[in-house]
Amino acid sequence: MNAGGATMPYRLFIPTGLQSDRSYPIVLCFHGAAGRGTDNMTRGTLAYPVLTAKQRQKKHPAFVLAPQCPKDGKWVNHLWKDGAYDSSKVTISDQMALALAILDELIGKHPIDRNRVYVTGRSMGGFATWDAIARRPDFFAAAVPIAGGGDPWMAEKWKDLPIWTVASAGDRTCPVAGTRVVVEVLKKVKANVRYTEHPTKSHGKICQAWEDIPELHDWLFSQKK
Repeated sequence: MNAGGATMPYRLFIPTGLQSDRSYPIVLCFHGAAGRGTDNMTRGTLAYPVLTAKQRQKKHPAFVLAPQCPKDGKWVNHLWKDGAYDSSKVTISDQMALALAILDELIGKHPIDRNRVYVTGRSMGGFATWDAIARRPDFFAAAVPIAGGGDPWMAEKWKDLPIWTVASAGDRTCPVAGTRVVVEVLKKVKANVRYTEHPTKSHGKICQAWEDIPELHDWLFSQKK
């Protein structure tokens, strides 16, 4: 809930067998446009079911948070087809502000390691992932934006943030240029960035990255501030 009383549904996975002397990472998962609504379902985010799967949790137990954007809302006040954008000229959306407020509240309530707070998302959620680290460049330990677009003017501030981003030249919904331009500038400043680009995959196919790139899992949980 924000100062104006607005609320947002969210799904929180809590790892089993929490140990009192241990803190755990948390992954903020942003869904794509198909996940919007008020039913508190996790459609539109593949990361949530992948990261909460029993075998994955056994290897890397973690809290996993999936907030839900309302049907008429967007995580970022920007047109997806336009790709990259200047976050200093785009007001943070009410939905993004609420999602980050929920994250803050949960970090305060649960045994969460503040040095291992991660963010990921695909499509509309890919834009959200870039936007979250733009709003809080020193907050997250790593980011995995998939099929989105970000702010190339943030490159210097993201220089030490581990980022693994995924996109496809065959994506007609979120054009690859929105990712390429950010990666290009990140590489120029010798940032800690990994980029996986597919030459032909459709938007729907590239959004399956959490299933198609198994290395993402170990990479994400190896990152720490």
